[in-house]
Amino acid sequence: MANFKGHALPGSFFILFGFWWSVKYSLKYHSRKLNKNGHAHRCFEHLEIVEGTVKVVFAIIGILAEQFVPDGPHLYLYSGEQHSWVKLMNWQHSTMYLFFGICGAVEILTYSPAIIPVGLDRLTLAVALFMEGFLFYFHVSNRPMLDQHIHSLLLTAIFGGAASTLMEVFLRDNIILEFFRASLSLLQGTWFWQIGFVLYSPWGGPAWDENDHSNMMFITMCFCWHYATSMLIMVVNYSLVHCCTKRWKRNNGLIEIGLGIRKQKREKSSHIALLNGSDEE
Repeated sequence: MANFKGHALPGSFFILFGFWWSVKYSLKYHSRKLNKNGHAHRCFEHLEIVEGTVKVVFAIIGILAEQFVPDGPHLYLYSGEQHSWVKLMNWQHSTMYLFFGICGAVEILTYSPAIIPVGLDRLTLAVALFMEGFLFYFHVSNRPMLDQHIHSLLLTAIFGGAASTLMEVFLRDNIILEFFRASLSLLQGTWFWQIGFVLYSPWGGPAWDENDHSNMMFITMCFCWHYATSMLIMVVNYSLVHCCTKRWKRNNGLIEIGLGIRKQKREKSSHIALLNGSDEE
């Protein structure tokens, strides 16, 4: 959709996944540190199935929103009466959602009883991100300068995420690559919202001068601020998970100490009672 809602919807999806990944991979990293064998808890495999299901649901919502809005194509690709294509921008967005839906379906199959090779979940995610970037690369041809520039900055986050996810196929459970992907997902999400505010301001007001070079300079600087914000969110989430894990370990240790003290007291009292009984005899 060539409007604010059409950019806010995928932006919200990417923000949710980026935020979730920053928390999940922090928990997974600390879970591996707590386990003696260095493996994460099996509950994370169930979370992967839930995550894949959410991807499929989000993809279906995105496709339906693109197709069946009042001015959408309603599943018509070509108009025989007008001899022209119907709302190709909506079709491109629907194609983007389609590949993320395929990614979610493969993720469900990877961790379900019908096991398929583990690396395929990351491979299909990398393909989905690549297809998103491929579509957006040809999305802004012959459009104003600012429009092209703000979308080209988005391509940096998309192709960066595709490259890092492809590396995860071969470097499984690498915390650095996982955090990098999460940060780029947050960047994508916030930047989709930024594009919506710049090109389709929901509050009206004067439009941006799309041929002013100063606006391009500000947008480029703003992109850097967005990534700094995403990194800050990553640091905050990791720190919170670290503090909660540390507190949980400390509480468990205190419980064990308390049980040990109670056990010693119980043994001591029973020993005294036994001695008193023997003295009476």
